[in-house]
Amino acid sequence: MTAAGDGPWLDDAAGRLVRPFAVSNGRTRPTVALDLISQVMATGATPLGYLGPEHTQALDLCHAPLSVAEVAAHLKLPAAVAKVLLADLLDCGALTTKPPAFHHTPTDRALLEAVLDGLRRQL
Repeated sequence: MTAAGDGPWLDDAAGRLVRPFAVSNGRTRPTVALDLISQVMATGATPLGYLGPEHTQALDLCHAPLSVAEVAAHLKLPAAVAKVLLADLLDCGALTTKPPAFHHTPTDRALLEAVLDGLRRQL
């Protein structure tokens, strides 16, 4: 049985009926380096060739800038699979990307400790 609005590819009991590796045709590495916080946005160009339904869904989401992590969450796919799909769309010119708009290193120890301290205060 499918959940309302999820279509025939999602089953309430079994989960996704099409496994993530099938969505990316077995590919595990994107052709373009993408971070989880990289922003992607549709260019308006029509992609040539066949795109799977997940490619179309990703492209529909990207009318405004979204991070790779947000696209993965909306598609309910692992980030690695979403990166492959987004790289396909970047390769055919349907998407554009830009690095995150912050100047700090996302793995900066002081920043991570400040976030951890803030989370601890909330608990």
